[in-house]
Amino acid sequence: MKSDIEIAQEAQLYPITEVAETLGMTIDDLELYGKYKAKISEDYLKKIEKNKEGKLVLVTAINPTPAGEGKTTTSVGLGQAFGRLGKRAVIALREPSLGPCFGIKGGAAGGGMAQVVPMEDLNLHFTGDFHAITAANNLCAALLDNHIQQGNELNIDTRQIVWKRCLDMNDRVLRNVVVGLGNKLDGFVREDHFVITVASEIMAVLCLANDMKDLKKRLDRMVVAYNYAGDPVTAGQIHATGAMAALLKDAIKPNLIQTLEHTPAIIHGGPFANIAHGCNSVRATKAALKMADYVVTEAGFGADLGAEKFFDIKCRQAGLVPDAVVLVATIRALKYNGGVEKSELNTENLEALRKGIVNLEKHIENIHKYKVPVVVTLNAFVSDTEAEINYVKKFCEDRDCDFALSEVWEKGGEGGIELANAVLNTLETKESHFEIGRAHV
Repeated sequence: MKSDIEIAQEAQLYPITEVAETLGMTIDDLELYGKYKAKISEDYLKKIEKNKEGKLVLVTAINPTPAGEGKTTTSVGLGQAFGRLGKRAVIALREPSLGPCFGIKGGAAGGGMAQVVPMEDLNLHFTGDFHAITAANNLCAALLDNHIQQGNELNIDTRQIVWKRCLDMNDRVLRNVVVGLGNKLDGFVREDHFVITVASEIMAVLCLANDMKDLKKRLDRMVVAYNYAGDPVTAGQIHATGAMAALLKDAIKPNLIQTLEHTPAIIHGGPFANIAHGCNSVRATKAALKMADYVVTEAGFGADLGAEKFFDIKCRQAGLVPDAVVLVATIRALKYNGGVEKSELNTENLEALRKGIVNLEKHIENIHKYKVPVVVTLNAFVSDTEAEINYVKKFCEDRDCDFALSEVWEKGGEGGIELANAVLNTLETKESHFEIGRAHV
């Protein structure tokens, strides 16, 4: 089997204008970034506001393990499968961060025959959104230090500066630094810190904003420091809001690319799930719902972190109502949770599967507390046995979950037909009674 990058590089991409045409868009609705990627214009986003909304499907997973689960691959493959079934579908995902891309994790464009492309562009600079967020964040930091240097009218306590600089790269020596060394014009000596761009507050608030007006309000009230009385000092108080918004004027617009099978994919924003809500932007998801009959989106980490943040933060903030959840698992990961060493995961072990499947069971229970129907999918591996698959299938069906095997990594959209049909069946036969706000345990 060819590698992910070989598959992506050999793919025959359509011009993004042709992909947009399948959604009824014209070239005037796009702001082109080369031949295969574009931003969606503000005029188009306003034009579709009154359109009927499609169905929203969240893809999440059991807790991550070294055995692998495959949320993004499943999300992309499901979107491709909807396309093969003649359904009008759009995928809405996060943009990858350069740090993980050049680190252990690698890229975030899916895998095998279920990828979004152009893959190299997406995993690298893409349309410059992260660079704009980095610049806006560091502009705020510079204005804060300049305010202190120019007389400190707000009486900011330099021991209580909470705003951190950022860089979209894993550079550990910048995590804790000392700044202000040099002469009088170089500021006050103090300890400072860098975070990765996707962990910045600007990334989080941009992805929760409905439009530029809303973004400015969110930027305005970000706390950057505390004064000597212990009161918070905001970005608005140091007059940073307008300048940051100017740098973010293009970054707030969602990006349109395609999958290997030319399914439209809106890729926008990328907050980490361990420190923020871990979902693509509200603007991207809302736009997709107005553009398609079925929207496939994703939340980071396992369902107990990413999916709950999707429900409790993103849905509550944006008024979104998910219609179904696809919960991704692998037999390998379940056996790993059952105590099997990674080197032994290719061997059939029903006893370990019985022990490890409690992880899947707890995630099903948690999602059901939000009153959203669940479809469990097994991301297939060649080592999976019929007995193991049948055990997981019965386990899920006994808990009122549709079940499907997913082979999208190997077969693309064709390998996701079973999953797509299971999702369609769930959407048609089970109503979501999602309640905005945290579920009562």
